[in-house]
Amino acid sequence: MLLFRTNPEPLNVKSMFEHIQPVAISNRAVEEIRKIMQSKNIPAEYGLRVGIRGGGCGGVSLIIGFDKQKDSDHAYFVEDIPVYVDKKHTLYIIGKEVDFYDGEDARGFMFVEARDNKATEQTDTAPTI
Repeated sequence: MLLFRTNPEPLNVKSMFEHIQPVAISNRAVEEIRKIMQSKNIPAEYGLRVGIRGGGCGGVSLIIGFDKQKDSDHAYFVEDIPVYVDKKHTLYIIGKEVDFYDGEDARGFMFVEARDNKATEQTDTAPTI
């Protein structure tokens, strides 16, 4: 079945993606990110960068860190935290959630599958960093 647009106006792809938040951030992670930004004196013009590293046969690794916004970024806010995702990385990270694990065996940020953009309470994955 072929679908045709009856609206003669051009499709504005840029505006279609303005309100998309590819990565959610749990409440625990938001608290920890704020602590790090304050205690490590992260400059005000920096935000949380979420992306990938690697590729090819070895696959990709999901990464997070602090960085300035770039022209190729999709930018949005979670709470008051600016989040930057390179548009080329969106396919790999869409539907993920950054969570923070603080247990006796490990402590750190990790990526989990997002559940309705709410904080994930329990995971079976070890911390990523």
